[in-house]
Amino acid sequence: MSERLDPDVVLNHEMVPEHEVIDDEEEIERILEELGLDREELPRIFTNDPVVVALSEKLGRKIPEGALIRITRKSPTAGEITVYRVVTKPPE
Repeated sequence: MSERLDPDVVLNHEMVPEHEVIDDEEEIERILEELGLDREELPRIFTNDPVVVALSEKLGRKIPEGALIRITRKSPTAGEITVYRVVTKPPE
């Protein structure tokens, strides 16, 4: 039996960087074009990842497969870095 995690506890944990859901297809296409990548070339984040589950609960809706998650991390050397992951089903 899995325990439900409080979304605020997960998303506000000091070790969890800022995550933002991008599910607008036009914005996704703009980002992919800017990066010069196809969706399949991005790292993945699974629909059962604790952050994806917490974001879904906080937003009150399921995050669709194919959506992007923008992750903004603070870095002592780079200042701030933004990376993207594509939401996918976990392997069976």
